[in-house]
Amino acid sequence: MEITLITQLLLGALLLFQIYNYGYDLIINRKHLNDGRRSPIITGLIGFTTNFFDTLGIGSYAPTTMFLKLTRSLKNDKLLPGTLNVGCAIPVMTEAFMYIKTVKVDGTTLLSMVIMAMLGSFIGARVVAKLDERKIQVVMGCALAVTAILMILSATGVTGKLGMHNSATGFHGWKLIVACAVNFVLGSLMTAGIGLYAPCLALVYLLGLNPMVAFPIMMSSAASVMPIAARVFIKNKVYARGPALSITICGCIGVFMAITFVKSLDITILMWLVIGVMIYTSVLMLVEGIRKLR
Repeated sequence: MEITLITQLLLGALLLFQIYNYGYDLIINRKHLNDGRRSPIITGLIGFTTNFFDTLGIGSYAPTTMFLKLTRSLKNDKLLPGTLNVGCAIPVMTEAFMYIKTVKVDGTTLLSMVIMAMLGSFIGARVVAKLDERKIQVVMGCALAVTAILMILSATGVTGKLGMHNSATGFHGWKLIVACAVNFVLGSLMTAGIGLYAPCLALVYLLGLNPMVAFPIMMSSAASVMPIAARVFIKNKVYARGPALSITICGCIGVFMAITFVKSLDITILMWLVIGVMIYTSVLMLVEGIRKLR
């Protein structure tokens, strides 16, 4: 059996795991789906937009955090990491299946990095689920700031130049060990709302992989982290069910639209706009969190 097929089967099992945990929680708590501060239409539009552009490589965590914060869609910032991991899981897993089928990548590299990201999420989710609102605000503020810096490097072409002449489709030897170790850390940090896409993209460029190979690796890694983390957030009841459900449904529609109809799109202006608002939101959350800590 091909290793890439094993990765697909693993993601398929995680998808069923996510559907079961998520669906069961929604059914037994169906009377509490109005736990958001805004209409499902607003959070649905957020999910559609962020996952549409997530399919094109921008990432969904930072923009979703930004829009949920700016629209005040959640009753408590403590619910942000859980809502992200639970709500975006199924749309991102849909993307992962698509890129594994269309982009050639070394099976050993893909499976190894996916497994290490999963292991990282076991630790990260349990730590984040126990943080109070003020600590979440500080963590999320820092996460947005780091993501904004990485997006600036991408938008200015710095990251792309690293992988411009790379042609390899997999890691071997010490490079594989380093990639797996870093992906373990990224998997744990992702549960706190720090998107995996940008740092994973920089990682594969620095270690010499073809730029296109980054897409199945980073999307499969993210897809493997989310169901593991989501289980912890669902169990501890630290996510907003209504907003998460809207993000999931409309996010899947956004992914389908991007895959089906968008072949190429210049997202440079959009990326700079997102970076600007992201920096503003980062400062806002840091100020709120630090003030409450004091």
